[in-house]
Amino acid sequence: MVATVAALNLAYFGIEATVALTIGSVSLIADSVDFLEDASVNLLILLALRWSARARARVGMGLAGLLLAPALAVVWMLWHKIGHPVPPAPVPLTITALGALAVNLTCAVLLTRHRHSAGSLTRAAWLSARNDALANVAIVGAGGATALTASAWPDVIVGLGIAAMNADAAREVWQAARAEHRSAAP
Repeated sequence: MVATVAALNLAYFGIEATVALTIGSVSLIADSVDFLEDASVNLLILLALRWSARARARVGMGLAGLLLAPALAVVWMLWHKIGHPVPPAPVPLTITALGALAVNLTCAVLLTRHRHSAGSLTRAAWLSARNDALANVAIVGAGGATALTASAWPDVIVGLGIAAMNADAAREVWQAARAEHRSAAP
């Protein structure tokens, strides 16, 4: 199940990153980097599930840091967008976000029954899939708003929202991993 989630995330990373760079979308670049991060997280989870509780907790703390990677991608894309505030093409933005939503909903469903069973690692994967599905709904909305306003701001605002959501997920995973680390202490 975790391997399937990792493969789905890696595959859609390539699709979404290509579209994001082609149309200049802040929200899609943030989401595409998030797909790459999710693939990495799930591969680490796959490896770490057989480790001791203490080792898994340490990996969980590291994963909390990885959840911040999309925020850095947003900052990079914002830097470029400020110099050239051209709105992304709304149709490819919306279609790509709908595809990402389908992938993330599939991953969230696959992970739902395990989100409490393996501590911070599985919680990180589930929170990531859930947050990504919510972000994709927002990106679809940004596509509609961009079509109506011909403005880059809906895309920028959603990109910033994705970065904030990932920061909150990182905080939750960090807290869960710290609690596991304390309870697994020798």
